Amino acid sequence: MPDTSIPRPPPFAGLVLALQFLTRLPTPQLKTFHPSWLAASARWFAVVGLLVGALLALAALAGGRVDPWLGALLALAAWVWVTGGLHLDGLGDLADALGAAHRDPERFHAVLKDPHVGSFGVLALGMALLAKLVLLMLVLKTAAAQWGLLLLPAWARLFAVAWSATLPPLAGGSGERFGWQPHWASFSANLVLLVGLSAWLAPVLLAAPLAGLAWWAFLKYRLGGMTGDCLGAGIECSEMLLLLLLVVAPALSH
Repeated sequence: MPDTSIPRPPPFAGLVLALQFLTRLPTPQLKTFHPSWLAASARWFAVVGLLVGALLALAALAGGRVDPWLGALLALAAWVWVTGGLHLDGLGDLADALGAAHRDPERFHAVLKDPHVGSFGVLALGMALLAKLVLLMLVLKTAAAQWGLLLLPAWARLFAVAWSATLPPLAGGSGERFGWQPHWASFSANLVLLVGLSAWLAPVLLAAPLAGLAWWAFLKYRLGGMTGDCLGAGIECSEMLLLLLLVVAPALSH
């Protein structure tokens, strides 16, 4: 029997919550809210990723009409703004925890919960932003790769849903909040959508699931599970890997 204690979400509540959780884009305010609705909103993560990708691509192409470096800078600024630095925060926290833990699980969780950014986090954030800036510039110099900017944020957010559903939350971490159990029919539909768009616009991104699998393997065999910061860091690392793929694949085909 359905749980009558959970109020029925209004139409498109999942999309609104996904936008509120993943972006800083303005959305209608929901009059009521139940925590279970956030888990259900995971089915919209890929769609939100496409919106992020559209904003990223528009900023890149607009600036790229003047110079590829300007396009890369505008795209990076749009990327950081629209996400509110949410995933970058996870990357910095995870880098600090891995760098300072020395394989001590208790130390790992203690550092992960610390709101202050340490030297490992600063280095990871600086390298990530620099890598994205340079890779965006190189993508803008290759016309065939530019359509990939629309798709790679969607791929990364779809990966996050898969990671959260297939990896256990780490004991003592915040993973319980992010242990989404997606509606697998919706997940499959999103996967088919991204495969179809990749085949049409950027065939090299048909290899994108390998990046998601690589991060899953890292979390599984290095950490044994996931936290919210692990998911955010994975989104950042996946986006960088996919940008690198957009740059390297055309060069190798010549």
